[in-house]
Amino acid sequence: MTPGATLDTGALIALERESARMKSVLSRMADEMIMVTVPAVVLSEWWRAGRARMQERLLRHLVIEPTSRRIAVLAGEAAGQVGATGIDAIVMASAAQRGDVVYTSDFDDLDKLRQVFPRVTVLRC
Repeated sequence: MTPGATLDTGALIALERESARMKSVLSRMADEMIMVTVPAVVLSEWWRAGRARMQERLLRHLVIEPTSRRIAVLAGEAAGQVGATGIDAIVMASAAQRGDVVYTSDFDDLDKLRQVFPRVTVLRC
């Protein structure tokens, strides 16, 4: 089974800037009907006024995941263990529950969270 994908803010910015790599990833996921998830906190970090039309177009292809209590607790514990930000830890906790691959421009910070979420693959966008 092919894992899904979870995107962080950097991956959304790469899509917004029409990165060939991220456009290819999103296209492949769509072709194979693989879910692409964005935690809601990532959406809030990425969203800016004046770009709503483009953002809405992109969001049609993504699943926005609310942060559950379980994810918040896992992320808080992970952030405390490795000194990560809460948003990065939420991205990894979110991906871990599905076995997703995480796409990020912040590879080093998310990769250190693999100490807590070793089954998550982290890839540069």
